[in-house]
Amino acid sequence: MILMGVLVAYLLGSIPTAVWYGKIFHGVDVRQHGSGNAGATNSLRTFGRKAGIIVLIIDFLKGFLAVLSAQFLFPDTEKYLPLIMGLAAVIGHLYPVFAQFRGGKGVATALGVIAATFPMTVIICMVVFFILVFATRYVSLGSMIGALAFPVQIALNVWNVNPNHDPYYIAFASALFLILVFTHRHNIQRLMKGTENKFGAKK
Repeated sequence: MILMGVLVAYLLGSIPTAVWYGKIFHGVDVRQHGSGNAGATNSLRTFGRKAGIIVLIIDFLKGFLAVLSAQFLFPDTEKYLPLIMGLAAVIGHLYPVFAQFRGGKGVATALGVIAATFPMTVIICMVVFFILVFATRYVSLGSMIGALAFPVQIALNVWNVNPNHDPYYIAFASALFLILVFTHRHNIQRLMKGTENKFGAKK
C-alpha cells in the first residue's frame, strides 16, 4: 500500500509543467533558456508573467494533491503516508520520469506539500520568503530561508500542530528543507561569489 502511494505521488510530481507549457505554447524547452531550471521562476523570466503564474499554481497543486490523495485513496493506512507521499511528489518534480529526469528545484511543489500537511506554517514561510525577496531580490535566498522556517516552526511547536514533538514530523520538515538546499546548491555558490541573478534585474 505504501509503495503504491509513493508511486502515485511520484508520478503526480513528475508532471513537468514548465517543460510542457513551453513546448505547447512556445515550441521551446524552458530548460534550454534562462537558468535552465524547469520551474516557475525560469518560466516567468523566459515566457512572461502568465506562464510563471500557471506553472506556479500547477506545481503547487502537485504537492498539495499528493498529500490529499493519501488521505482519500488510502484512508486506513498509517498516519505518516501523507508525509511520505508529499516527499515523493517533490522527488518526482526534481526527477520527472516524463521529462528525462530533469526537473525543477521543487519550491512550489514543496510549498503545496506544506500547505496540505501543516497549513498554518505556510503563512510564516511565505512571509519570510517575501520579506527576503523584497529586501535582497534573491528568489533563491528567499526560497531557502522560507523553507527553513518550516522545520523551525515544527520544532518549536509554534502552531501546536505537534503537541508531542513527534520526531517523524520534525524529520519530515527537515528533510524537505535539506532537499531544497540541495537543489539550490549552485545558487548558494553564486550567492557566495556575488554573481546570483536578482529578481527583476535586466541582463
